[in-house]
Amino acid sequence: MSPFLHFYIILPIILLVLLPLDATSHHHHHHNHHALKSLHFSLFQHETINKTGYLIVNGVAGPSVSQTTTPFGTLFVFQDPLTLKPNYTSKVVGTAQGTSITSGLDGLQSTSIASIALNVKMHKGSISIVGVTHNTKPASHPVVGGTNDFLFVQGYVTSSPVNLVGLTVTYKIEFHLYWPPYASSKSKPSSRTKF
Repeated sequence: MSPFLHFYIILPIILLVLLPLDATSHHHHHHNHHALKSLHFSLFQHETINKTGYLIVNGVAGPSVSQTTTPFGTLFVFQDPLTLKPNYTSKVVGTAQGTSITSGLDGLQSTSIASIALNVKMHKGSISIVGVTHNTKPASHPVVGGTNDFLFVQGYVTSSPVNLVGLTVTYKIEFHLYWPPYASSKSKPSSRTKF
């Protein structure tokens, strides 16, 4: 028999053996993804100029300061309450504190860094986020760390404007949090607080 004939006889057998292995490995990986502990919820961030949010350095060019824009290079710091409902008088269950620098020449985008302290759904601690925030459109920020009950947490947070009129602006903050398999309950503190 020629070597090419052997190749054509053996090739289908190899493919039949390898294809089922490949299919089962993908299924196994998919199954592990669904086994992750996750937490999804929304809160509302309220930012009041010169009360919970302050311009520290005015930018150098671009549009003037308004409810939705700041000049390029503007440094802004904030410590805003997070509530259960869009109403400012709703129950406060967290605080977002951080800084943002206007990084869009149009004055609508900022590079933001924030630590978000939370006391929600039997979880207490903080998460850290970083990313580009758009002042008038939804923006997603990756979670880069966490403390206490949020130790080892991964995921993302989406910020969407709700009300941009008046002295206090309101954003809806959606949390999509996931714990990897190695973040067992033994690594988390035992004290938990309901909201």
